[in-house]
Amino acid sequence: MNIDQIASEALQLDPKDRALLAETIWESLEDPYVVASDVSDEEAVKLAIQRNNEIESGKATPITHKELMDRLRRDES
Repeated sequence: MNIDQIASEALQLDPKDRALLAETIWESLEDPYVVASDVSDEEAVKLAIQRNNEIESGKATPITHKELMDRLRRDES
């Protein structure tokens, strides 16, 4: 069964059952906002200060969120 077939079947459920299904699926996913890292808070602050200094000195050029997302999407293709 593919995603289109599953979605078609799921959409035939009553709203309460769809909500329960959605919750079950959601809870099965890992939190996309949790980043496993061995970097301490102190090291992260030092890195942020370093990056800020690089931007202020012109060594690095900041990009917008949209530019970042566009680049990431191109790299996925």
